[in-house]
Amino acid sequence: MFKHIKGDLFGGITAGIVALPLALAFGVSSGLGPSAGLYGAIFIAFFAALFGGTNTQISGPTAPMTAVSMIAIASIIALNDGDISKALPIILTVFLLAGLMQIALGGLGLGTYIKYIPYPVVSGFMTAIGIIILVTQILPAVGYYPKEDSEYVTQFKPAAKEKILESFLSENKEDRFLTPEDFKQTIVKAETITEAAILKEAETLAANNASGVLGTFKVLGNAFKNINWLEFVLALVTIIIIYGFKRITTAIPSTLVALVVVTGIAYGFGLNYRPIQEIPGGLPVPNFEIFTKFKIGNILPYFFTALTLALLGAIDSLLTSVIADNMTQTKHKPNKELVGQGIGNSIAALFGGIPGAGATIRTVINIKSGGKTRLSGMIAAVLLLIILLALGPVASQIPAAVLAGILITVGIGVMDYKGLKAIPYLPKDIKFGPLKLSSEVIIMVLVFVLSSIWNLVYAVGIGLVFASLLFMKKIGDLTAERSKVGSLEEVPWADEKDFPSKLKEEVFIKHANGPLFFGSNNEFQILADQIPDTANTVIIRMDKMHYMDQSGLYTMEEIVQELKKNTITVLLVDIQNQPRLMMEKIDIIPDLIPQEHIFKTFEACLKWVKENIKDVA
Repeated sequence: MFKHIKGDLFGGITAGIVALPLALAFGVSSGLGPSAGLYGAIFIAFFAALFGGTNTQISGPTAPMTAVSMIAIASIIALNDGDISKALPIILTVFLLAGLMQIALGGLGLGTYIKYIPYPVVSGFMTAIGIIILVTQILPAVGYYPKEDSEYVTQFKPAAKEKILESFLSENKEDRFLTPEDFKQTIVKAETITEAAILKEAETLAANNASGVLGTFKVLGNAFKNINWLEFVLALVTIIIIYGFKRITTAIPSTLVALVVVTGIAYGFGLNYRPIQEIPGGLPVPNFEIFTKFKIGNILPYFFTALTLALLGAIDSLLTSVIADNMTQTKHKPNKELVGQGIGNSIAALFGGIPGAGATIRTVINIKSGGKTRLSGMIAAVLLLIILLALGPVASQIPAAVLAGILITVGIGVMDYKGLKAIPYLPKDIKFGPLKLSSEVIIMVLVFVLSSIWNLVYAVGIGLVFASLLFMKKIGDLTAERSKVGSLEEVPWADEKDFPSKLKEEVFIKHANGPLFFGSNNEFQILADQIPDTANTVIIRMDKMHYMDQSGLYTMEEIVQELKKNTITVLLVDIQNQPRLMMEKIDIIPDLIPQEHIFKTFEACLKWVKENIKDVA
């Protein structure tokens, strides 16, 4: 491991420096604060490198993982009366569950299947992630925080009072019916509700209403009306430096330059800006409330959120692993990588860190800087820990608008421009009346829209279902198109041209040119209907039927039974192993088709036909 220590040292230090501003920004964006981003970057980078399957991978919080985490965090906090300390054990338990799921995915050997997720789903999701990050950072970039806008918060006071009363009723109800006495107690409690309690609840409702893409658009007018010009200028200068400094040199990360320069100016000149949340000093401490306050009922509603984080982290990491392989001419171990990522995310959750994955930019920078072994990722983590311990109070003075500016550039960069540019050129393979559309564009747009304005978790699931259905339809259509049913005169193969002409009306041939599965069953079923009364034998050539599912198996059984009922002999030629095993399991072979009617070659079948089939014309 220490053979390439010099390269690993430079690679790890450079990657750690690049990770610093992003870790802080992702932590703030998630809603848990900058320390959560740093903790995630430290523990994931270290343990994913130590236990993972990609030597040069640098892991930590990423844009997609933060976007999903942000929505889950906001939802859990909202259900806990806006109290982050009350919600934190639940949030971290969900993150821990996601990490354990990743370990399970790797342990079960499912890492090799991640690559089968359709590109349109990934493309639509990544573009939505970019839009979510970009749009949700507009408010902090202009210095507008909805819960601090008294005029806006006032609108929610009636709803806040109503919610407090509902909470009183739910306390009384427990597991029984409400009684008149319960209502009397609620009325008494209602008289004790303070203006401060109503205001606090109204602020929570206001913040929830203004969260996400749609929520941001709801308050955009208020934001521009109450714009804080200092915050806006700080964010704008940050963005300009990030894009501008890249034109000068890429040797020094432009995000770090922007962070240091703009923070230095704002702090040095004593500007009245809004700093990020305070980063606690000292070593990170485990949050044991994950275990002491664990309730299965609190976690079940977020099971699919945890699964989405696990799958997304797996995709993110393995895509980066492929890039690392191409750059280093090595081969990563996908299942081991998932186990490493899962261990990193699990430990990060225990210490209050947000989840992450393999980070492409940081990994590329590590490799270009000389990193060659897993030691580089561990060095990056140690560097971040040293920065946390030594510069925590200094980092707490970073303007919130600076991190908003950094995240805006991240949002712009994470969108899948390659997929967007390809939209006009994708094949239009679906018809809606007079319109011809591309199924891939439909999936991409569907996932993008649903992810942006509704729910990232459900959007990916719906996208996968649609993509799978469309794929199965395409395969079914393709199989049906290639698999013809007809007489020898219509679709002869090369070795069928010398078939005795006097037997061409007595013998029909079915060419199975693809898998027999539920998507191609209908076309295969028409076999019995197309055979004229003159035929007494059907040859099914199975050279190219390499797969048969259960639906296809029962379709085959029905067809053979129908043919036998009509006293038609069925001959099979060159049946492949998997279909044969399936047919033997339910005794199609030998009960319906005896062994003597199964031939390895068409030549052998032809010999049997000449000896046993007579011309009845």
